[in-house]
Amino acid sequence: MRRLLPLLLVALTAAGTTAAACALSARWWLAAIPALALTCLGGRDRLQRRRPVLRNHPLTGRLRYPTARVRDGREGDGDEFLVPSLHPVEAAEEAPVVRVGGPDCTQPYDMALLNMSAMSFGALSSHAVLALNRGAALGRFAQDTGEGGLSEYHLRGGGDLIWEIGTGYFGCRTADGDFDAREFADKAALPEVKCVSLKLSQGAAPGSGGVLPGVKVSAEIARERRVPVGEPVVSPPCHRVFSTPRELVLFLARLRELAGGKPTGLKLCVGSRREFLAVCRAMLAEGVTPDFVVVDGSEGGTGAAPTGIAGRLGMPLTEGLITVHNALVGVGLRGRVRIGASGRVATGSDIVRRLVQGADYTNAARAMMLAVGCVRARRCHTGGCPSGVATQDPLRARALNVAAQAAQVLRYQRETVRDAVSVMAAMGVRTPGELTPAQLVRRAGPGTVRSYAELYEWLAPGELLAGPPESWATDWKEADPDNFR
Repeated sequence: MRRLLPLLLVALTAAGTTAAACALSARWWLAAIPALALTCLGGRDRLQRRRPVLRNHPLTGRLRYPTARVRDGREGDGDEFLVPSLHPVEAAEEAPVVRVGGPDCTQPYDMALLNMSAMSFGALSSHAVLALNRGAALGRFAQDTGEGGLSEYHLRGGGDLIWEIGTGYFGCRTADGDFDAREFADKAALPEVKCVSLKLSQGAAPGSGGVLPGVKVSAEIARERRVPVGEPVVSPPCHRVFSTPRELVLFLARLRELAGGKPTGLKLCVGSRREFLAVCRAMLAEGVTPDFVVVDGSEGGTGAAPTGIAGRLGMPLTEGLITVHNALVGVGLRGRVRIGASGRVATGSDIVRRLVQGADYTNAARAMMLAVGCVRARRCHTGGCPSGVATQDPLRARALNVAAQAAQVLRYQRETVRDAVSVMAAMGVRTPGELTPAQLVRRAGPGTVRSYAELYEWLAPGELLAGPPESWATDWKEADPDNFR
């Protein structure tokens, strides 16, 4: 219990100096009074329920809170800005929602403009997962389970869930690590599961499976994931059940059927435009489309990425979004597929920027973690998280007050979406569908600014089928629905 040692030392000092003041000399009160005051303050920190860091680290935890703030997510220092209108409109009273569900979906879902990005039970504590879920329930937005499985803490709070299936198939995994269709179908039928997301890759570690350090693999996590206790869990780099774009889209169709027609999509960090075009060709060939595609940017954060990979592979979110949006527009499928944006989304203006760049909705992880109590101590991999958010130590996790942190998550999501609606109103629009690339501008050089309509090429519906522009022709020609390479 080293985290309580400072308080114990202060308490012993207070006791010793008080005894000396009573027995030896009144001068000892000069030391006893401050020590008694610090002991009372530490005791108050230990007993309070509002701040988990102070409960886990009485007295010393007070040094951490000034750094725990959600910072503006804008890229650069004024290098990019949204264009206000000289004729703004009144902000919509209700936040817009996005209907997710293509023609093969029988249970569409109304997605909020801001939801929780993937965060697994295992990476996060039981209390953190439950607080996030209750916040989602209160705010009527969705929580992505992450690839660690569908735990009781995801289900207990009553929030809407996007069940993420990763390469390890945790939660629907056979004894030898393959996909278990029967278990998947049983769990996907749960009313809390609103969508299913097949994770191909994530922004911070594309091409590499996630890692859960052995120190965080408790008996409960081991049961949930069907792995040995105390040993690192390394997900495979790719899926077993498909190896080509065509097999991918057919597996998505199978997942949707097993899930009873619930929206089913995929998540990826885009690396090659040709590879995603190969997936689009497979969609056309098989007549199968995902209901959504979540684009993760290479700048996204995770505690599960190898150091040499994080932030060095894959497209940043801006380029990834525009690539996926253009590809789906170019093959005439954009109307069937919704696009989610995940990576460095923290503010209302971040949401609007991503909508301009091609997204229909956004997901946030880092900002949600801050809202639930994370103080960015960067000890996620050690199991020694001071706030009880990213740990499997039950004593540390218990310091996190689920009800209080759920309310904080709700406030963050609600106010951020409200800000996004206000920003759109200042730009002269009331709905995301009215936004255009001309409304986002970037400084291109000294004294030169260009809108996204000028900086990027935007394909017309069906343009790749009718005759691709020169800049897309080679990638489109080489895209093979039966080969990712």
